[in-house]
Amino acid sequence: MTRIAIDGGQSALRLRVLPSRRTGRGPGYTHGPDALRRMLAAISDAAAEAGVSGPVEVVALGLTGYPPAPGAAEAFAAEVGALLDADEVRLAQDMVTAHAGALPDGYGVVVAAGTGLVCLAVDRDGTWRKLDGHGYLFGDAGSAFAIGRAGLVAVQRARDGRGPVTKLAETALDPVTLYRSSTLVDDVARFAPEVLRCAAEGDPVAHDLVVRAAGDIAETVSAAVAQLAGEGPVPVACVGGLFDGAGEQLLTPVRTALPPRAQLTPAVGNSLDGAERLATGPVGTYADLIVTHRR
Repeated sequence: MTRIAIDGGQSALRLRVLPSRRTGRGPGYTHGPDALRRMLAAISDAAAEAGVSGPVEVVALGLTGYPPAPGAAEAFAAEVGALLDADEVRLAQDMVTAHAGALPDGYGVVVAAGTGLVCLAVDRDGTWRKLDGHGYLFGDAGSAFAIGRAGLVAVQRARDGRGPVTKLAETALDPVTLYRSSTLVDDVARFAPEVLRCAAEGDPVAHDLVVRAAGDIAETVSAAVAQLAGEGPVPVACVGGLFDGAGEQLLTPVRTALPPRAQLTPAVGNSLDGAERLATGPVGTYADLIVTHRR
């Protein structure tokens, strides 16, 4: 019988039908009072594009917009089950499917960094700990937003003569105008590639910002590793758009700042692969991180 894996991210919702591996896409998560309704519509669109028909055995979803209110996740899982005619729905935050995709043994630490940043540590007995993911005002240290904001602060300091000269100040962007933007967080995060570019070209201010971001990421990872039992090495995978774009430019200083127990490991797969794993096999160490609805 058919099984379905879904990765509901901010940029797009991706759906994979199993075992045929047909795919479909829908709009990504957007904030607002009707966000869950729009997510259901996106799932419907993706399922239609993939040609889903008839009963489904299991649906596994990892969502950026995981409903936080008490009982909301259970209710949403039931709606997904009714929409897709599914016997069972397994619903989790996208950090769970990112972990399941990156570390197939279900043990270790995954830090996912894009506009924001969140870290998940899962022990062999299923004990887990989420670190950061506190949003752009109070957390997300080392994220694209954090790097972009630090870069824009450096721009203003250089232009005022309060800080060192930097190539970053050559941007045509006036940071003050971003206050009026309805997409301020994304706009600030989009300056992170400029910081990385200037750092790669030898700008000392930009280089310092990248090293500081790497230190923040390493601090979060180190705290996550410390949550896991034992003294042996812990696999650590870094996933998400920030790492995809920066590569070793960011990973090298992260690696340098990590404790010996933390072992950077290439991710085996992505969040959609993780959702597939949760759809086709036992949930294993993720049992306490998944809401399950059965009809």
